[in-house]
Amino acid sequence: MVQKVFLHVNLQSEKNSAMNFNFKEIATAGMILFAVIDILGSIPVIISLRKKVGHIQSEKASLVAACIMVAFLFVGERILSLIGIDVNSFAVAGSFIIFFLAIEMILGITLYRDDVPETASIVPIAFPLIAGAGTMTSLLALRAEYHVENIIVAIVLNVIFVYAVLKSSAKIERVLGKNGLSIIRKVFGVVLLAIAVKLFATNINQLFEHGL
Repeated sequence: MVQKVFLHVNLQSEKNSAMNFNFKEIATAGMILFAVIDILGSIPVIISLRKKVGHIQSEKASLVAACIMVAFLFVGERILSLIGIDVNSFAVAGSFIIFFLAIEMILGITLYRDDVPETASIVPIAFPLIAGAGTMTSLLALRAEYHVENIIVAIVLNVIFVYAVLKSSAKIERVLGKNGLSIIRKVFGVVLLAIAVKLFATNINQLFEHGL
């Protein structure tokens, strides 16, 4: 009888765990990360780096970027708690960063940009080009709204796509052309802008409910 009860509890637990995987959450989180990472918009930078050093370690850069993002997804909230900041407050701040990133993409302007070193090692590609400040902020903002499992799947899907782009950046540039890349940036800029507004509205309401 006891074994049956434990078996029922375990099965129920596994069922609840499996239910955490949600295609809609994966798709939304994936689109947000795709827009923030903006690997297609970074193709000119990647090509420039490739011309300077002759080779980019696509596998290593993608793997390191994935590790950085997953690690920050789990450790980032603890770091915030140490300095007395809750996830909702960080998500509101993150919505502003995502908002300005969207403005950059839509208007084709540069509000801020990190200097890229002249070596195509892990530092310029994995960080900050892929796993930069905007990506880190988005991860914790997503953590406030979605299940971790879905965010991790979204990270993996994006890293796979990033790897494919790094491997074939020159071909992609030839196929899409400058106009094609510009259109993609603007479309995802609008999507990112809408996401920033929703993220702000959701988390600012929760802040007021719990008291600032």
